[in-house]
Amino acid sequence: MNTNHLENHDPLQPHSHDNNPEPPYIDPTIIFVAPNRDKREISLADLLADYDQTTIPAYTYMTDHGMHGPYKLEGVGLLDLINQELGAQAKWNEVEVISADEFGNRLFRDELVPADHDPVLICHRSNDEQLRRIQGLVRLVVPSETDNALRQVKWVREIRII
Repeated sequence: MNTNHLENHDPLQPHSHDNNPEPPYIDPTIIFVAPNRDKREISLADLLADYDQTTIPAYTYMTDHGMHGPYKLEGVGLLDLINQELGAQAKWNEVEVISADEFGNRLFRDELVPADHDPVLICHRSNDEQLRRIQGLVRLVVPSETDNALRQVKWVREIRII
């Protein structure tokens, strides 16, 4: 990927992101970056086999294209994934989730602890079917988000713990 045009690009500014007419890649492998910058690759097979699965039984997206859903979403809770990788007692404050097309979202630790909403999810299935490439293969779902689905990240490529 040519990244010269990304030198001053901040992937965590979702409001500046343009819709991608073509999905960016077909490999759903995630690069998990720990606070010490150690990296670990997590494949879709790893997500399915090595992590507890979570289901959101009826999730609806609200976008500028109208309301979508409800969908039954399945995946791994982002906090569960982080806790499994780092340990539940690890010290960290923020997580950045970056897509293959350089779109991103920053979440604070407190946002990942469900209070009156479903957990933040690294989603890989919708309505009992594996997500297709156009749907994001592996995508971030933030149930508490109310701003036109701008925090939902398709094609999750990297999870950085800060």
